[in-house]
Amino acid sequence: MIYLAVFTGTALLLSLVADRRKTWEGILFGARMFLKILPALVLMVVAVGLLLSALNPRFLESMFGGAGPVPFLAGLAVGAVALIPGFIAFPLAGLLRSNGVSTAVLAAFVTSLLMVGVVTLPLESRFFGQKAALWRNVLSLLAAAVVALAMSLVLT
Repeated sequence: MIYLAVFTGTALLLSLVADRRKTWEGILFGARMFLKILPALVLMVVAVGLLLSALNPRFLESMFGGAGPVPFLAGLAVGAVALIPGFIAFPLAGLLRSNGVSTAVLAAFVTSLLMVGVVTLPLESRFFGQKAALWRNVLSLLAAAVVALAMSLVLT
């Protein structure tokens, strides 16, 4: 991380030396873009906090337990809505697995968690347009279901 900061600072200084006016225009343009998406980012952070507090391992175990289409669909749905980073999702999946949650349900949960972004949809719509963002999420959900089914066949 420190290397990235040093690289960025060096690039900024070189840009200032090369063309001070263009560099300041670029900085101001970036700051305005950041301020435009800041409300959506704050909303997303709040939503993530609420989801992480609601989705504890015991709740997920009760929701994903058993076999059949209902836990599988629940895994897809919760994964699509939740916004949990990978470094938390994978240990959580291990914990759920050790408590008896099936491979198919875990694959559905983790795959949709990483591929689908219902919480980030408003922010994504701003950048790519609502139609493109919706299509990306729908296709990602279908792909997550296919991947999860394939993983359950391979891993069981």
